[in-house]
Amino acid sequence: MASPIETHPSLVDGDVKEDESFPYALQLMTSFALPMALQSTIELGVFDILAKAGPGAKLSPSQIVAQMPTKNPDAAMMLDRILRMLASHSVLACSAIADDFGSFQRLYSLSSVSKHFVRNEDGVSLGPIMSLLQDKVFLDSWSQLKVAILEGGIPFNRVHGMHAFEYPGLDPRFNQVFNTAMLNGTTIVMKQILEVYKGFEQLKLLVDVGGSLGVTLNLITSRYSHIKGINFDLPHVIQHVPPYPGVEHLGGDMFESVPKGDAIFLKSILHDWNDEHCLKLLKNCYNATPNDGKLFGKRWIAGVEVAASMWSQESFRNASRAVFHVDDDKVVAGETGDLGEGRGEAEEEKTV
Repeated sequence: MASPIETHPSLVDGDVKEDESFPYALQLMTSFALPMALQSTIELGVFDILAKAGPGAKLSPSQIVAQMPTKNPDAAMMLDRILRMLASHSVLACSAIADDFGSFQRLYSLSSVSKHFVRNEDGVSLGPIMSLLQDKVFLDSWSQLKVAILEGGIPFNRVHGMHAFEYPGLDPRFNQVFNTAMLNGTTIVMKQILEVYKGFEQLKLLVDVGGSLGVTLNLITSRYSHIKGINFDLPHVIQHVPPYPGVEHLGGDMFESVPKGDAIFLKSILHDWNDEHCLKLLKNCYNATPNDGKLFGKRWIAGVEVAASMWSQESFRNASRAVFHVDDDKVVAGETGDLGEGRGEAEEEKTV
């Protein structure tokens, strides 16, 4: 049976009519400008400047630039052109006011989208994740995508001479970028999960395999103080992690063995690896848990078929594209000489 993506072409082509196809093709051709502009806006602190101005604040480019460390006389003009483009994608809200001479000046304010790039009450946002994806280390890898398809291999490996999980251990700057992105992304996702999911309440010892900086376990044990946690990841990942109450950090290789616990948490792990690696990891998890043990998994599902019945068509379309973007990132990065497999829901259930 075909998936919803295959049986509804309009969800793929965005309902583009024939007479609108050329402008849409032009948009795709120039689409590289959007993430570059968004990243520059994040680095310049524009979203934070607008947020600090107060709810509903509308600022001109000159007012925004006045709060930046620049003496460039063209800064306001250049920024205006960037923000205007972001407004065309609903990243910012834009309005115009007329002066006494009949000229118009654009004013910008936060939209529901740009608020996700402003640090929230937990001090996190999507900004650091954007910075990771736009880092030169990742961007350079895309240049080898065609060659990798034709000749084989992993784009990231071809550029950097090693796989993406090794590289952060040898590049302190990129390791910091990576860890910061993981901290922010994990905090955002786990706070949402903990608001609705209560399945951790009966646990005593939870092992987070591939737990990175231990943020997931810190959030869980902070809410459920009776739970002890083991944060398990590669040695270079946990080398400088901060201590958390009730959490022990252990280094090792999850394909050799994993620490024992009442339950094991796999957050965004299985989609990084092919079936052979996943089965090896899942067997290790099975051997590390008791007969009544649990395995918690959080993962991306290619096609997001489940969401089709839950969201509006526009939300479904945006979610589908986001998942496919993430899946292509995995193709470029690769893992240990083997590609992670962007599985649909049925494929994921078959693997597990």
